[in-house]
Amino acid sequence: MRGITREEELIIIKQVLGGDTAAFEELVLSYQDKMYSLSLRMTGNQDDAYDMTQEAFLKAYTNLANFRGDSKFSVWLYRLTSNVCIDFLRKRKRKPTSSLTYINEDNEPQDLELPDERFVPDTIAERNELREAVARGMDSLADEYRQILVLREINGLSYNEIGEALELEVGTVKSRIFRARKRLVEILMKDGNIGTDSSSNERMGV
Repeated sequence: MRGITREEELIIIKQVLGGDTAAFEELVLSYQDKMYSLSLRMTGNQDDAYDMTQEAFLKAYTNLANFRGDSKFSVWLYRLTSNVCIDFLRKRKRKPTSSLTYINEDNEPQDLELPDERFVPDTIAERNELREAVARGMDSLADEYRQILVLREINGLSYNEIGEALELEVGTVKSRIFRARKRLVEILMKDGNIGTDSSSNERMGV
């Protein structure tokens, strides 16, 4: 399904608010995959991700009148979904996981691969080890740090989009991402997965 424009979003929202509740389905169909992907990366569990995605769309539907239209509906929806996941993680007794997953093109769960080539060591064994270590490190981060790294490093949102989604100033977004990356490096260094030299830190983006 092709993406819908901001203008089309506003038309659909007006239709829903005007009583055509069935029109909301077009928004769901347009963004459900992205919201599920975000939820899966934050919760690490397919069933939880499905539930969080449903809850986020329910919140979007019931609070649609509060959508001001200052940004795209998808940015507002990212914020709702992210907050739903954060609330869920805070209530759930966290269990250690060996990896973060996402749904690949074959609709199957796959281990997280960091997108930046600077992150990839020379050998397959080292790559797999680092990927698993980063996954464990991500799971050890504070919720706000994990949240913002998922949006930036995995979902590829810009600083401005993250700021809109989380209602933060761009400067705050950059600062929080820096602290999150720094904390992740500290965790990996403590576990012996990267060295203490500056080149190792540079590979992790700090």
